[in-house]
Amino acid sequence: MEQISTLAGFGFILFSGILLLGLFLLKDRVKASFRDIPAFVKLNKSLGTAVEDGSRIHFSLGASDITSSRTAASFASLGVLRQSAELSASSDKPPLATSGNAPLSILSQDSLKTAHHIAGADQQYDATSGRLMGITPFSYAAGTIPAIYDEDISVNVLAGGFGTEVGLLSDAAERADSFTLAGTDALPAQAILYASANETLIGEELYASGAYLNAGRTHLVSLYVQDILRWLIIGALIVGAGMKLLAGLL
Repeated sequence: MEQISTLAGFGFILFSGILLLGLFLLKDRVKASFRDIPAFVKLNKSLGTAVEDGSRIHFSLGASDITSSRTAASFASLGVLRQSAELSASSDKPPLATSGNAPLSILSQDSLKTAHHIAGADQQYDATSGRLMGITPFSYAAGTIPAIYDEDISVNVLAGGFGTEVGLLSDAAERADSFTLAGTDALPAQAILYASANETLIGEELYASGAYLNAGRTHLVSLYVQDILRWLIIGALIVGAGMKLLAGLL
């Protein structure tokens, strides 16, 4: 049974890779036509406002380990960071990225540096703008709250692997009267953010952020792959239920 599950998982990954490669090769024929998510529209508007008034943008990436089962959320948050930082790199104050995991902190510094380089604002990059604030979820929250209050932050993007400690961050952002967009992979944290953040990404919307923020055709194609696989799974479930019902009638 275990071998069958392993083979099925390998086959699913192989099929997904082939599908992703095929759509990427046809990327010029893939058109962007997704449903509207108001959170991303408001984020883009808030980023523009922050650049105009010279305030700072804060990206909170969470404290989950990038080698854990929550790797997808961490890397999705890095995609949001790089693309958003590229749009706001020309601000008087460089974007700030905080995290509670050392490798994630290093990757955030690299993402910020890349974003500034692409935007042609290398002189604006500050290596200290990617910070490790604590190595446990609540120590990370405790280290990040003063930054939200004291560093002239007008936009907070809470994206990544969070637990219930994210409520402390969203509460601090609300008290500082700053715009907050939040997305995570944990249901308890999503519930807290839905009640406290200005805009909350629900379910898989965090993983679609790259496509909605125009981070590249790869993100767009990967979103199409997700949709195709979803419909295939739905079809398989319907066929399986139909066959079981038919077997019962016979």
